[in-house]
Amino acid sequence: MNATPPALAGPRQWGALVVLTLAVTLLAVDGTVLALAIPSPTESLNPSGTQLLWIGDAYAFALAGLLVTMGNLADRIGRKRLLLIGSVGFGVSSAIAAFAPTPELLIAARALLGISGATIMPSTLSLIRATFLDQRQRTRAIAIWSAGATGGGAIGPLVGGALLEHSWWGSVFLINIPVMVVVVALGVPLLTEYRNPARAPIDLRSALVSFLAIVPLVYAIKTVAADGMNLAVVGAALFGLAAGMVFVIRQRPPPPTPSSPSCPANAPARPRRSAKPATNWASLSVSPCSGRCRTPSTPRTCDSPTTCPATSGDR
Repeated sequence: MNATPPALAGPRQWGALVVLTLAVTLLAVDGTVLALAIPSPTESLNPSGTQLLWIGDAYAFALAGLLVTMGNLADRIGRKRLLLIGSVGFGVSSAIAAFAPTPELLIAARALLGISGATIMPSTLSLIRATFLDQRQRTRAIAIWSAGATGGGAIGPLVGGALLEHSWWGSVFLINIPVMVVVVALGVPLLTEYRNPARAPIDLRSALVSFLAIVPLVYAIKTVAADGMNLAVVGAALFGLAAGMVFVIRQRPPPPTPSSPSCPANAPARPRRSAKPATNWASLSVSPCSGRCRTPSTPRTCDSPTTCPATSGDR
């Protein structure tokens, strides 16, 4: 019997793709828009050298460090809902950054922009995967999304330079507001809500470890690109890799016990040692599980005769 082919995307789904691509393009633009605009706030706010670095990097650090955590949060409360909340937060943070009177407030606003961006970025891609069910259409949609993300980073400096020719430095942030208004206004009717039915609880310790893994690696990459290799870069990279290993270890599922659901009660048991080797080998050859309880992910061994009844070869 042939499986029913997945439904093809219609005008609403392609309209949703426009909204999602617009959102991710703006996130990419905001990451590079200060490349040419940074001298202007320097003259107005007179930040120190360290504050100037944080004005440029706070956005990228917050965005990268919270991607994994916000993806988990989106699975719990809804991807559309989190994207719309993040879009509103992005617009408000942009207004704060545009009119920041001090370097400290501008750094905080840039960090808030990164946090808001982290709520938007994973939701855009997960909504595309859930919206486009046909494999060919999904591939095309992800390609368009990727082009928006890449192109936004490339045109960011051009947008910043063009705005500075006609306005003050805060305009590079104010341009985010009308774009986010469009994203929210069109996202409400066009986007469809999706949640992970499992809704696993948020592991705050793993969230912290993922942040400690990603931020040092981002710092190392940015520093190498700007200043070359040095001891601080090596230390940050090693620290990030070590934290990443801890994160991966924490994400491994615990081994199931014989009474856990991973070992079904009707699975055949591992053949027990017997005084009759021929019988033992026969049981190994005819057992469909070969002494293991198979799950969709990893084979698990059942050693309890009470939960895994013996096969005929064990009698």
